[in-house]
Amino acid sequence: MIAHKINPRLIAAVSILVGTVIGAGILGIPYVVSQSGFLIGGIWILVLGGVMLLMNLYLGEIGLRTKKNHQLTGYAEKYLGKTGKRIMFAAAIFGFYAALLAYLIGEGESFSSLFFGHVNYALYFGIGFWLVLTWFIYQGYDALKKGESIGVIVMLLLIVGIAIGFAPDVSMENLSYINYGNLFVPFGVILFALLGFSALPELEKILGKEKKLMKKAIIWGTLIPVVMYFVFALVVVGFLGIGINEIATLSLGKFFVVLGIFTMFTSFLALSFALRDMLMWDYKIPKFKAWIVTAIVPLILYLLIMFFKFASFSMILSIGGTVSGGLMGILILLMIKNAKKNGDEKPAYEIPYMLGLIVLFILLFVAGIVFDLWHFFV
Repeated sequence: MIAHKINPRLIAAVSILVGTVIGAGILGIPYVVSQSGFLIGGIWILVLGGVMLLMNLYLGEIGLRTKKNHQLTGYAEKYLGKTGKRIMFAAAIFGFYAALLAYLIGEGESFSSLFFGHVNYALYFGIGFWLVLTWFIYQGYDALKKGESIGVIVMLLLIVGIAIGFAPDVSMENLSYINYGNLFVPFGVILFALLGFSALPELEKILGKEKKLMKKAIIWGTLIPVVMYFVFALVVVGFLGIGINEIATLSLGKFFVVLGIFTMFTSFLALSFALRDMLMWDYKIPKFKAWIVTAIVPLILYLLIMFFKFASFSMILSIGGTVSGGLMGILILLMIKNAKKNGDEKPAYEIPYMLGLIVLFILLFVAGIVFDLWHFFV
């Protein structure tokens, strides 16, 4: 009887959203939470989880109110014009490159730590990792895109393994530490780790005519990562306190370092293919040029950072979250009003237009962008 009630399309839709949200960004959460203290960091996970739930529900409604299927840039153009499309594209590109850059840094440090016990050889391993992955992308091994689903499974096993393995050693003293001076530090990394806007158009396709399931799929697909991030931060911070590496798995032993390497590998590959395909399909850039743009920019940025030491793994994740996620969030909040007014389809669900909350969220996103850019450049 129970099995009969489980809708396979709903499960598929939830899985797509969870798989898009949960990526290697989770590896940066324990460090930033430890800097502010678990109480502050845990509150940020729950608050931003609620913010992203509303964002995803609004974006889902925008898609349901629009007869023709679009990607994010298409919705921005329809409801905000050419300028909205350009800003959405710029925000998406910024997010892609921030993530790819962070994963290069993470893989370099992880491989160096795994083989030598320190990160002194991170640069060489990062370049080696880039060469291998870039070759995969150039060869067009699109079948490797499916590796992302395996990566998500590994990530789930990683979280469960850490929770079970280290929960008995959680210290209340570590969890009670608070640093109000770092109140805003967790914001960007947590926001980055919760981003899953790009999955929403795919959800609508998967559900087909069963659009009534869209709201439930978004709610479950958003809340599952929030719970997992909260538990992950609780156990790792409770176990290690403020002595956590920016890449959490480096503080947990070689077995977890290997799992972290694999999850960053699959995330890097999936993002690279997604960026290449977006440039090819949406902007008609030839395949070779799209590959060059996808591959070369992260390498140049990586070399600059490694030589001049002006950014780190968590800093890149944070800037990617606040700038890319913040701008996309603001655009979604601006789009929903026009979509409610000018949409050409009756949606399967409606979320009330809450002006006060929308203004508050926009101010929160702006504050996050200003804080991170100020912290980065000053």
